[in-house]
Amino acid sequence: MERDNTAPHWWQNTAAHSRRRLPATQQDGVHINLADRTLINFSSNDYLGLRQHASVISTATHYITKHGLGSGASRYISGDDPAFAQLERDCAEWKGAQACLLVGSGMLGNIGLLQALATRHSDIFADRLNHASLLDGARLSRAHLHRYAHRDMAALESLLQRSSSDQRIIVSDGVFSMDGDEADVGALIALCERYDAWLVLDDAHGNGCIGAQGAGLTAEAGVQGHSRLIECGTFGKALGGYGAFMVASTAVIEGLIQRLRTAIYSTALPPAMAKAMSVALEALRKTGLRQQLQGNIQSFLALNQDLPLLPSRTPIQPLWMGTDEAALHASAQLRDAGFFVPAIRPPTVPQGASRLRITLSALHTAAHIAALSEALHKL
Repeated sequence: MERDNTAPHWWQNTAAHSRRRLPATQQDGVHINLADRTLINFSSNDYLGLRQHASVISTATHYITKHGLGSGASRYISGDDPAFAQLERDCAEWKGAQACLLVGSGMLGNIGLLQALATRHSDIFADRLNHASLLDGARLSRAHLHRYAHRDMAALESLLQRSSSDQRIIVSDGVFSMDGDEADVGALIALCERYDAWLVLDDAHGNGCIGAQGAGLTAEAGVQGHSRLIECGTFGKALGGYGAFMVASTAVIEGLIQRLRTAIYSTALPPAMAKAMSVALEALRKTGLRQQLQGNIQSFLALNQDLPLLPSRTPIQPLWMGTDEAALHASAQLRDAGFFVPAIRPPTVPQGASRLRITLSALHTAAHIAALSEALHKL
């Protein structure tokens, strides 16, 4: 390949098979339309199919027609539509918390949250497989960052014992996005109580899929609304929209309203999105979509128990490939068979840990899952 002297050195030194592309796609239910074909989509985080739910779409359409598309400003200026306050009340009630604050995205929320909470004198203890937003937020906060082995509570406790900081913050994903496994939320809260620490938990992939009313791991563990818990979530996955939220005590949320730079200095979400997400939340709680999703997960696991799947009871079902080349080759074979399952490679996952990240939806049929299983066994 001819060297481009105008490109940065880090781009020139990236191997061709490791370079990322932006594929032009359009999603239609469980199908995804590429330039040359339509495939069955097993890569979406729309776990419940709510992004195309009739009530969600009609609500957004009506609100746009009546009030326009964008918010026009930061919430702190003139962009605070009443739909935001209603959605915050809905989320707080759903998550069993005193209060809620909306943000533009999960990335913005996590980066801003850790900058607002921590100082250069704080100690942050982070799971090594946390989402990039949590890692970036910890680094930007200027706190002392300590990373513990994935889900290793003994290693975490050892770090906490050695900490002399007046502020300790444990930071973890709930459901880990590339492995599909889960943090031990009960154990994390117990360590917070023992060592006077906060827990920042990002359960973006658990909300909507796990726990009573789909309220995530904290609901399942019985720690919703805990005084030491600040929980983050997203509307861009099981709720089928865009944006994010954080829930905590009234005092914490009031403090974040004053300090969360990624909210203060950002244009607010489109109000129609907030209105639609209140409807999506109601559909999540009151329809059978979660039961349909759980049935699909069980069917997939039963058909593929002999394959090298990483242990997961969530919609995220990673199939171990090892090398970049193996993952890319397998993804291409599945595409030829009619399925869209992208290869996940470094730096998203560690070197030598490339995989296919299969995600299941409530909209997949038994026939879709059986056909994918047959294709996987032919790899």
